[in-house]
Amino acid sequence: MKTKQLSTLLLASACILLSASLSAQVLQFLPKNSSITINGTSNLHDWKSSTSQIKGQLVFANDNELKSLHVEIPVKSIKSGEKLMDSKTYETLNADKNPNIVFRMTDVVSAQRTGNDLNLTVSGNLTIAGQTKKVTLKAKGKTNGTGVYNFNGDIQLKMSEFGMKPPTALLGTMKVGDQVRLNFDVSLQDNQRASAN
Repeated sequence: MKTKQLSTLLLASACILLSASLSAQVLQFLPKNSSITINGTSNLHDWKSSTSQIKGQLVFANDNELKSLHVEIPVKSIKSGEKLMDSKTYETLNADKNPNIVFRMTDVVSAQRTGNDLNLTVSGNLTIAGQTKKVTLKAKGKTNGTGVYNFNGDIQLKMSEFGMKPPTALLGTMKVGDQVRLNFDVSLQDNQRASAN
């Protein structure tokens, strides 16, 4: 191939890649307006822990096509308001060796947008306490047109599915149930709009 033709091909490829990157909409989590709550049970009383320290991003290739979703939650940011419960949580999650809970999307099951409303169903790999399991995540979302998106939903999990033993306390008199529910209410912001304002 002649040098001129090669240069033209490379220039065209660069333009295509640049165009694709400019059309991508990258949303970052807003910790002040986001929370994930873990709800569980025990033989004595129900319990909950929560965090707002959520890292990661959601990327749309355009307004309707979801390209990627990556979420990280620092385990030691999860708090219940009770030191003993927090200690048991970190021990159960093996926080020293596995400091983050991580979700990485692998497939888009469905993504529908009607006006400012979005409904997403995705599957991906959820890693907790060093164990990875395929899960399906559903979320309802809304945008106010200013580059901020709000999503909420929930998912039920069992600790034993991730190789964890439900904790006990008070010399074994309190026993935590295996199943927990994760509720999320998160806000994300369009980076391009945020930097423009």
